Amino acid sequence: MDLNFNKNEDHNKLLVSELKKRLAQVKLGGGKSRIEKQHAKGKMSARERTAYLLDDDAESVEIGAFVGDGMYEEHGGCPSGGVVVKIGHIKGKQCIVVANDATVKAGAWFPITAKKNLRAQEIAIENRLPIIYLVDSAGVYLPMQDEIFPDKEHFGRIFRNNAVMSSMGITQISAVMGSCVAGGAYLPIMSDEALIVDKTGSIFLAGSYLVKAAIGESIDNETLGGATTHCEISGVTDYKAKDDAAALDTIKNIVGKIGDFDKAGYNRIEAVKPKENPQDLYGVLPKLRHEQYDMLEIINKLVDNSDFEEYKKDYGKTILTGYARIDGWAVGIVANQRKVVKNAKGEMQFGGVIYSDSADKATRFIANCNQKKIPLVFLQDVTGFMVGSKSEHGGIIKDGAKMVNAVSNSVVPKFTVVIGNSYGAGNYAMCGKAYDPRFIVAWPSAELAVMSGNSAAKVLLQIETASLKKKGETITPEKEAELFNKIKDRYDKQVSPYYAAARLWTDAIIEPTETRKWIAMGIEAANHAPIEKPFNLGVLQV
Repeated sequence: MDLNFNKNEDHNKLLVSELKKRLAQVKLGGGKSRIEKQHAKGKMSARERTAYLLDDDAESVEIGAFVGDGMYEEHGGCPSGGVVVKIGHIKGKQCIVVANDATVKAGAWFPITAKKNLRAQEIAIENRLPIIYLVDSAGVYLPMQDEIFPDKEHFGRIFRNNAVMSSMGITQISAVMGSCVAGGAYLPIMSDEALIVDKTGSIFLAGSYLVKAAIGESIDNETLGGATTHCEISGVTDYKAKDDAAALDTIKNIVGKIGDFDKAGYNRIEAVKPKENPQDLYGVLPKLRHEQYDMLEIINKLVDNSDFEEYKKDYGKTILTGYARIDGWAVGIVANQRKVVKNAKGEMQFGGVIYSDSADKATRFIANCNQKKIPLVFLQDVTGFMVGSKSEHGGIIKDGAKMVNAVSNSVVPKFTVVIGNSYGAGNYAMCGKAYDPRFIVAWPSAELAVMSGNSAAKVLLQIETASLKKKGETITPEKEAELFNKIKDRYDKQVSPYYAAARLWTDAIIEPTETRKWIAMGIEAANHAPIEKPFNLGVLQV
């Protein structure tokens, strides 16, 4: 171990420590006092409900823990978007659980809450996973109703998806464990089966105050839409539970009886741990984003037996492609090589940059994986495509378009891990969020933006100084430095992985050593959904 390795290790472990600290805060939801109020009502918190429901001895992953981070501060914040989403196992069956967090604005829906719920449903639809809704929500957050109510990807899309999933035969189970009001009241009846907790659960289109105002009828909420009403009179719900635990036990019993599913048939053998120590990932990844390193060292610490069968090893060297296994699952890996390499002509190529030959190789490899029905894993540390007259004359746009075409039309499941840089069109070609990865996760070292903070600040500084000079202002070196630092600080905040995770541009920020678990869980989920269409690149300029 050299000194540089130790410095990298210290830096990356500090990033992980910060991640754990921030996760611990997020998991408190609206705070300890509000969790205690839930308990005083005889109710579990959203995280307690989820933990009780999922099998104790099985792996689980959380989608969107940092959603809403730093957003809506003027409204008191919205930790985790006011909803907890986890993928795990119930009675041995992989499911996705969506639990409203009533400690955050009584579980009210912010715009980002709708986006997160839709992401959960998207995962269920793509992977044909059973989905469990644990409902405890006051409905739309009225001060922001214009940003959540009427558009295609707003609140109403939830119920459209309920109907679509029902037609697809995807199991949906709802447990009403608190408020379920207004449009949200359609969720239980649009699920296959619905439960309600006595005395704490309620369902109605309008509460007692609104009913009084609208039609003059005086009625209490329990009589209007409590468990007895909906289990004995309206027939809206199918099961009455005495408390949260009883409702969750009923869900376990229902899920435990679901039949087996048609499998996609992805190849899996007995898992083997990497020969190389995954803990050494922290020492390999450089502290500074512009420093070079060998991506093979990362791959060998992630894959089974550290066995990576490289495809076209000596061609297109700034992208690594090859076959491996992760937790027993066969995968095809497409990764950005981050060290300077030499091509066949003896020319030096910068690490992290996609050149024409690299794009050509990746396109061919992606097609091969689709033909062989092998899931794809993209390891991103990319600064973009090569620029300049030589690249343009060599057809970099055409070769880049071929790669983007292959990624877009891929029919095998794709999984993306943002290890370091994720800049510009490189984000797209390496299966960024817009290209439908089943999961996209980031390490704490990740940066997502059009370009680096330093480069962007230089560009923006030129624009701003030119504008000031036009107004007759004198720009001293000190003033220029001040402007540069101000612009860079603002931009650096936006390239942070937490900024991306808050907006659900990624599904999670994870510890590097959790990468294998996320990919394995993702392929297990994808195996529920057989491929329904052939791989076709369409019109492609060869």
